[in-house]
Amino acid sequence: QVQLVESGGGLVQAGGSLRLSCAASGSYFSINAMCWYRQAPGKQREVVAAITNDASSNYADSVKGRFTISRDNAKNTVYLQMNGLEPEDTAVYYCNADIMVWSDYDGTWVYREYWGKGTLVTVSS
Repeated sequence: QVQLVESGGGLVQAGGSLRLSCAASGSYFSINAMCWYRQAPGKQREVVAAITNDASSNYADSVKGRFTISRDNAKNTVYLQMNGLEPEDTAVYYCNADIMVWSDYDGTWVYREYWGKGTLVTVSS
């Protein structure tokens, strides 16, 4: 069973920094793209940043220049360094990954999408 477990959320003042981590565990062959999403109260979930397995990254316009996504393939972990945090960044942050797992049904390796349970980031003004 594949799991994604986030950590690093918390309460921080505006202008502060936090570093989120998300580690994959379980039985799988490889991890392709890894992403961070967030969902603020009363709003839809939105993508924040994404990184491929060759470290190519993309960001939402709202976090460009403030957030940095990175990954350590040896540790099966993706990070989100968040600097210059604003109250508008308050949300539950979710890790998402495309992971190659064995499918008994298909009799082959297939990519499946997995989600973590989320970690709360609260930015006070």
